[in-house]
Amino acid sequence: MAALKRITSLTRALATITSTSRPCLQHATRKTFFTYVNEPSMPIPDKKPCWLKTADEAIVQAELDSDQVVYVQGAAATPVELLRAMTDYGVSCDVRNVRLYHMHLEGPAPFAKPENAKHFRSISLFIGGNVRSAVNTGNADCVPIFLHEIPRLFKEGYVKPDISLIHVSPPDEKGYCSFGTSIDCARSAVSYSKRVIALVNKYMPRTFGDALIHESHLDFAVEHHIPLPVHPMKAPSEAEQMIGKHIAENLVANGATLQLGIGSIPDAILSLLGNHKDLGIHSEMFSDGVVDLVNKGCITNNKKTIHQGRIVGSFCVGSEKLYEFMDNNPFIEMLAVDYVNDPRIIAKQPKMTAINSCIEVDITGQICADSIGTKMYSGFGGQLDFITGAAMSEDRQGKPIIALQSVTSKGQSKIQPVLTSGAGVVTNRAVVRYVVTEQGIASLFGKSLQQRAYELIQVAHPDHREALEKAAFERLKVMPAP
Repeated sequence: MAALKRITSLTRALATITSTSRPCLQHATRKTFFTYVNEPSMPIPDKKPCWLKTADEAIVQAELDSDQVVYVQGAAATPVELLRAMTDYGVSCDVRNVRLYHMHLEGPAPFAKPENAKHFRSISLFIGGNVRSAVNTGNADCVPIFLHEIPRLFKEGYVKPDISLIHVSPPDEKGYCSFGTSIDCARSAVSYSKRVIALVNKYMPRTFGDALIHESHLDFAVEHHIPLPVHPMKAPSEAEQMIGKHIAENLVANGATLQLGIGSIPDAILSLLGNHKDLGIHSEMFSDGVVDLVNKGCITNNKKTIHQGRIVGSFCVGSEKLYEFMDNNPFIEMLAVDYVNDPRIIAKQPKMTAINSCIEVDITGQICADSIGTKMYSGFGGQLDFITGAAMSEDRQGKPIIALQSVTSKGQSKIQPVLTSGAGVVTNRAVVRYVVTEQGIASLFGKSLQQRAYELIQVAHPDHREALEKAAFERLKVMPAP
């Protein structure tokens, strides 16, 4: 019955395709070794994309089938309409066990609903909020992996996509589209995918660096013009503002190269750097606060040793102001994440200052950033890439920083005697240099366990310090001391 249902649904889906679209079926069988060029910026001779009217047609034409592997571009470039069409088709045609590889996705994730578990299995390379529940209930999965190593999955054949779903800017007069806001691992996934479906959107910023892809690499293209997902800046809390003040005034030097993500703490830090000079950006992602510092002349990138005079990033999510700033702007280079996050490249930057957050830290400096106990929350991401790169800095002036509020929203201490049972260690205690809360700065490099416990208890919330001292004595058999 399932097979009959699928045949009936497929017949109905094919009937919706216009007669002008039918010749595109010749593209369904992908290139041989002699015709397939896996460098996205190099045109494939005598090949053009098949332009279709709807995402539904594109999914049908690409012949989505059971047991296939699909790559999905993420962050602000999430092809939401293609995901909707893919899910509808998979359910109506009873397609089974399609594995979706992706980083953090924006927008709805209908494929991750419990009722669709037999059709699709999401495998996150970095978990977003829209699939977190599915991961923790067994309806989805995740891969613990350094961000800079994700492209290897595709290049070395660990993951072999049958279809890639991407989101690009319209082609220019020479046929070049741009991956826009999200290069990360998209370039490598597309390079090794059998078929590529692109959502083509005039709202996607046209960016440079590794972002360009020639239209001949697109098998099926659908115009779908809607604004990108936005994450507007929020006013930081008093505690977040104080964290930003500690870091901006004490740990960020003039001429430093910065890595920081998005959120209230990075925004608070950036808002307090208005008197700094010649700052640079080399970061997997960046946010709206960077735009303001560029406009003030604080970010010049003039002191950078490589990519001098350029902001370097790999993906982003922000406001319309950020997307407008990125569009057609040669001041920004969007590069593949295996380069941007390579600790050896990071270490070359002057005064490399890497600022990352976490879920909790124990009194010896172990950092948990990907789980709450046994419950998965996000992923390794690029934290250890940049913490390691800053620690390895060639000028010996790098600063690896972990920034967090001292307590949770429920008043529980984020500095713990031991990590919560089941919590994963993303950054080990040997590489952590600074831990910053609203209470102050803990300097850990070269410190013993006794000294580390003292430093960290000093930046814990006052309500929890006495209990932490007692727990530290119980664990270390000695009282914390400087």
